[in-house]
Amino acid sequence: MKKILYIEMDNCIGCRSCLAACTQCGGHEERNRNYVYDVNPFVDRQTIPLMCLHCVNPACARSCPAQAIQITEEGAVLSALVEKCIGCQNCTIACPYGIPKFDEEQNLMYKCDLCYDRTKDGIPPMCASVCPTNTLQWIDENELAEKRERHRLGKWVSSRQPFEPLEGETNVKISLPGIIQGIQKLF
Repeated sequence: MKKILYIEMDNCIGCRSCLAACTQCGGHEERNRNYVYDVNPFVDRQTIPLMCLHCVNPACARSCPAQAIQITEEGAVLSALVEKCIGCQNCTIACPYGIPKFDEEQNLMYKCDLCYDRTKDGIPPMCASVCPTNTLQWIDENELAEKRERHRLGKWVSSRQPFEPLEGETNVKISLPGIIQGIQKLF
């Protein structure tokens, strides 16, 4: 059964273990490819993780004139291929979430690859494997259906369920109910 990355943003405690794990994933050259943001640092300690949502029809890949950004059968949108990337940075401009970054020295775009070397074999991405609060979860579609029912996620879930709050359909699912509705939730 297909597994997906599911993010329960209101569980995040800002420990940044996902960032440390990301640097250890194969092929990342010890470079973070995901981020943890402070929502409102002057008011509270709420943080949220942010990584590539692996869009079904990604703007970064559509904008690449060299076709350097590949999409796998499993839905992972990969970083630019070294041999194809021309350094135009269209992908960094096109992404509505600001995810792809550009390495000036290598003249190359990089971003979260969903630890494709692991996830293609059903192994959780590094970030999800170390998250102590289950903010980042590697779940199957049955577990996602249970979460939707339990939390009545509705429009607060990305990826067209039932509205289209984000750019389009994504392979990474996000839950925002606690943050948006002001509900305190313990894991």
